[in-house]
Amino acid sequence: MSDLENKKNPVVITIARDFGAEGHEIGRMLADELGIPLYDNELLVRASLRTGESLDKMVAYDERLAVENMAFLPDRYDARSYSDKLFQKMSQVILDLGETESCIIEGRLSDYLLRNNPNHIAVLVTAPFEDRVEIVRKKRGLNKKKGAKLVKQQQKAREAFYKRYSAGKWKMTSGKDIVVNRAKLGREGCKDVIAAAYRYKVAQLEG
Repeated sequence: MSDLENKKNPVVITIARDFGAEGHEIGRMLADELGIPLYDNELLVRASLRTGESLDKMVAYDERLAVENMAFLPDRYDARSYSDKLFQKMSQVILDLGETESCIIEGRLSDYLLRNNPNHIAVLVTAPFEDRVEIVRKKRGLNKKKGAKLVKQQQKAREAFYKRYSAGKWKMTSGKDIVVNRAKLGREGCKDVIAAAYRYKVAQLEG
Protein backbone atom coordinates (compact mmCIF):
# COMPACT_ATOMS: atom_id res chain seq x y z
CA MET A 1 0.00 0.00 0.00
CA SER A 2 1.43 3.37 -1.00
CA ASP A 3 1.54 6.31 1.41
CA LEU A 4 -1.39 7.88 -0.45
CA GLU A 5 -3.45 4.69 -0.30
CA ASN A 6 -2.47 4.26 3.35
CA LYS A 7 -4.10 7.61 4.12
CA LYS A 8 -7.07 7.13 1.78
CA ASN A 9 -8.12 3.63 2.86
CA PRO A 10 -6.44 2.97 6.21
CA VAL A 11 -6.61 -0.57 7.54
CA VAL A 12 -6.22 -0.74 11.31
CA ILE A 13 -5.28 -3.83 13.31
CA THR A 14 -6.13 -3.81 16.99
CA ILE A 15 -4.44 -6.34 19.25
CA ALA A 16 -5.98 -7.42 22.54
CA ARG A 17 -3.54 -9.54 24.54
CA ASP A 18 -4.10 -12.08 27.26
CA PHE A 19 -1.30 -11.37 29.70
CA GLY A 20 1.76 -13.49 29.01
CA ALA A 21 0.80 -14.39 25.43
CA GLU A 22 3.44 -12.03 24.01
CA GLY A 23 0.97 -9.88 22.11
CA HIS A 24 3.32 -6.90 22.25
CA GLU A 25 6.20 -8.84 20.76
CA ILE A 26 3.93 -10.15 18.01
CA GLY A 27 2.71 -6.60 17.36
CA ARG A 28 6.27 -5.38 16.91
CA MET A 29 7.06 -8.21 14.51
CA LEU A 30 3.88 -7.44 12.59
CA ALA A 31 4.74 -3.75 12.31
CA ASP A 32 8.16 -4.65 10.86
CA GLU A 33 6.61 -7.15 8.45
CA LEU A 34 3.91 -4.81 7.15
CA GLY A 35 5.82 -1.53 7.34
CA ILE A 36 3.12 0.23 9.37
CA PRO A 37 3.43 1.88 12.80
CA LEU A 38 2.65 0.20 16.10
CA TYR A 39 0.97 2.42 18.68
CA ASP A 40 1.31 1.52 22.34
CA ASN A 41 3.18 4.05 24.48
CA GLU A 42 2.94 6.38 21.50
CA LEU A 43 -0.74 6.75 22.37
CA LEU A 44 0.33 8.23 25.67
CA VAL A 45 2.53 10.75 23.91
CA ARG A 46 -0.30 11.92 21.69
CA ALA A 47 -2.79 11.98 24.54
CA SER A 48 -0.40 13.97 26.73
CA LEU A 49 -0.27 16.72 24.11
CA ARG A 50 -4.05 16.97 24.25
CA THR A 51 -4.42 16.99 28.02
CA GLY A 52 -1.43 19.12 28.92
CA GLU A 53 -0.33 16.48 31.45
CA SER A 54 3.30 15.49 31.58
CA LEU A 55 4.16 12.27 29.78
CA ASP A 56 5.92 10.90 32.87
CA LYS A 57 2.78 11.34 34.97
CA MET A 58 0.58 9.66 32.39
CA VAL A 59 2.94 6.73 31.87
CA ALA A 60 3.29 6.20 35.61
CA TYR A 61 -0.46 6.24 36.09
CA ASP A 62 -1.14 3.97 33.15
CA GLU A 63 1.36 1.42 34.45
CA ARG A 64 -0.08 1.56 37.96
CA LEU A 65 -3.58 1.07 36.59
CA ALA A 66 -2.49 -1.99 34.66
CA VAL A 67 -0.64 -3.55 37.56
CA GLU A 68 -2.79 -2.68 40.55
CA ASN A 69 -6.14 -1.85 39.00
CA MET A 70 -6.30 1.12 41.36
CA ALA A 71 -8.90 3.02 39.37
CA PHE A 72 -11.59 0.48 40.13
CA LEU A 73 -11.40 0.72 43.90
CA PRO A 74 -14.30 2.70 45.39
CA ASP A 75 -12.12 4.62 47.83
CA ARG A 76 -9.88 5.91 45.06
CA TYR A 77 -12.15 8.58 43.60
CA ASP A 78 -9.29 10.85 42.53
CA ALA A 79 -7.57 7.97 40.78
CA ARG A 80 -10.76 6.97 39.03
CA SER A 81 -11.40 10.54 37.90
CA TYR A 82 -7.91 10.84 36.47
CA SER A 83 -8.26 7.46 34.77
CA ASP A 84 -11.53 8.56 33.17
CA LYS A 85 -9.90 11.73 31.89
CA LEU A 86 -6.96 9.79 30.49
CA PHE A 87 -9.19 7.23 28.81
CA GLN A 88 -11.39 9.90 27.23
CA LYS A 89 -8.38 11.60 25.67
CA MET A 90 -6.81 8.38 24.52
CA SER A 91 -10.11 7.25 23.01
CA GLN A 92 -10.11 10.25 20.69
CA VAL A 93 -6.52 9.54 19.70
CA ILE A 94 -7.47 5.96 18.79
CA LEU A 95 -10.50 7.07 16.78
CA ASP A 96 -8.39 9.64 14.92
CA LEU A 97 -5.76 7.04 14.08
CA GLY A 98 -8.42 4.68 12.76
CA GLU A 99 -9.54 7.30 10.26
CA THR A 100 -6.16 8.59 9.14
CA GLU A 101 -3.55 5.86 8.74
CA SER A 102 -2.95 2.15 8.51
CA CYS A 103 -1.46 1.05 11.80
CA ILE A 104 -1.48 -1.43 14.66
CA ILE A 105 -2.95 -0.37 18.01
CA GLU A 106 -2.39 -2.43 21.13
CA GLY A 107 -4.83 -2.69 24.00
CA ARG A 108 -6.60 0.24 25.67
CA LEU A 109 -10.00 -0.98 24.45
CA SER A 110 -9.09 -0.01 20.88
CA ASP A 111 -11.04 -2.98 19.49
CA TYR A 112 -14.21 -1.72 21.17
CA LEU A 113 -13.65 1.89 20.15
CA LEU A 114 -13.13 0.95 16.50
CA ARG A 115 -15.84 -1.71 16.36
CA ASN A 116 -17.82 0.27 13.76
CA ASN A 117 -14.82 0.95 11.53
CA PRO A 118 -15.26 -1.23 8.38
CA ASN A 119 -11.50 -1.39 7.78
CA HIS A 120 -10.69 -2.59 11.29
CA ILE A 121 -9.27 -6.06 11.96
CA ALA A 122 -9.76 -7.05 15.61
CA VAL A 123 -7.24 -9.59 16.92
CA LEU A 124 -6.90 -11.47 20.20
CA VAL A 125 -3.53 -13.01 21.02
CA THR A 126 -4.00 -15.76 23.57
CA ALA A 127 -2.51 -18.98 24.95
CA PRO A 128 -3.52 -21.49 27.61
CA PHE A 129 -2.98 -20.28 31.17
CA GLU A 130 -0.12 -22.67 31.93
CA ASP A 131 1.74 -21.64 28.80
CA ARG A 132 1.39 -17.97 29.68
CA VAL A 133 2.64 -18.64 33.20
CA GLU A 134 5.71 -20.38 31.80
CA ILE A 135 6.45 -17.49 29.42
CA VAL A 136 6.14 -14.92 32.20
CA ARG A 137 8.08 -17.03 34.68
CA LYS A 138 11.04 -17.41 32.34
CA LYS A 139 11.11 -13.75 31.33
CA ARG A 140 10.96 -12.44 34.88
CA GLY A 141 12.90 -15.13 36.69
CA LEU A 142 9.95 -16.17 38.86
CA ASN A 143 8.97 -19.52 40.27
CA LYS A 144 5.77 -21.11 39.01
CA LYS A 145 3.64 -19.94 41.94
CA LYS A 146 4.67 -16.29 41.62
CA GLY A 147 4.35 -16.45 37.86
CA ALA A 148 0.80 -17.77 38.12
CA LYS A 149 -0.12 -15.07 40.63
CA LEU A 150 1.20 -12.32 38.37
CA VAL A 151 -0.62 -13.65 35.30
CA LYS A 152 -3.90 -13.85 37.23
CA GLN A 153 -3.52 -10.32 38.62
CA GLN A 154 -2.65 -8.75 35.30
CA GLN A 155 -5.33 -10.62 33.42
CA LYS A 156 -7.93 -9.56 35.96
CA ALA A 157 -6.88 -5.92 35.58
CA ARG A 158 -7.15 -6.06 31.81
CA GLU A 159 -10.58 -7.66 31.95
CA ALA A 160 -11.75 -5.10 34.51
CA PHE A 161 -10.55 -2.31 32.23
CA TYR A 162 -12.74 -3.67 29.43
CA LYS A 163 -15.74 -3.99 31.71
CA ARG A 164 -15.42 -0.52 33.20
CA TYR A 165 -14.82 1.48 30.04
CA SER A 166 -17.29 -0.37 27.84
CA ALA A 167 -19.94 -0.15 30.59
CA GLY A 168 -20.05 -3.93 30.64
CA LYS A 169 -20.82 -4.16 26.90
CA TRP A 170 -17.52 -5.67 25.77
CA LYS A 171 -15.09 -8.36 26.85
CA MET A 172 -11.58 -9.14 25.71
CA THR A 173 -13.04 -11.98 23.64
CA SER A 174 -15.84 -9.89 22.11
CA GLY A 175 -16.04 -9.04 18.43
CA LYS A 176 -12.75 -10.57 17.34
CA ASP A 177 -12.07 -11.27 13.69
CA ILE A 178 -8.98 -13.36 14.45
CA VAL A 179 -7.90 -15.30 17.54
CA VAL A 180 -4.35 -16.64 17.45
CA ASN A 181 -2.91 -19.13 19.92
CA ARG A 182 0.68 -18.21 20.76
CA ALA A 183 1.30 -21.67 22.25
CA LYS A 184 0.36 -23.49 19.03
CA LEU A 185 1.57 -21.10 16.35
CA GLY A 186 4.51 -19.39 18.03
CA ARG A 187 5.17 -15.70 17.58
CA GLU A 188 6.13 -16.10 13.92
CA GLY A 189 3.01 -18.10 13.08
CA CYS A 190 0.72 -15.61 14.82
CA LYS A 191 2.38 -12.76 12.96
CA ASP A 192 1.93 -14.53 9.62
CA VAL A 193 -1.79 -15.20 10.18
CA ILE A 194 -2.51 -11.58 11.07
CA ALA A 195 -0.35 -10.26 8.23
CA ALA A 196 -2.26 -12.42 5.73
CA ALA A 197 -5.57 -10.97 6.91
CA TYR A 198 -4.21 -7.43 6.64
CA ARG A 199 -2.94 -8.00 3.09
CA TYR A 200 -6.26 -9.52 2.07
CA LYS A 201 -8.15 -6.50 3.37
CA VAL A 202 -5.79 -4.10 1.62
CA ALA A 203 -6.23 -5.98 -1.65
CA GLN A 204 -10.02 -5.75 -1.27
CA LEU A 205 -9.85 -2.00 -0.85
CA GLU A 206 -7.47 -1.53 -3.73
CA GLY A 207 -9.66 -3.66 -6.01
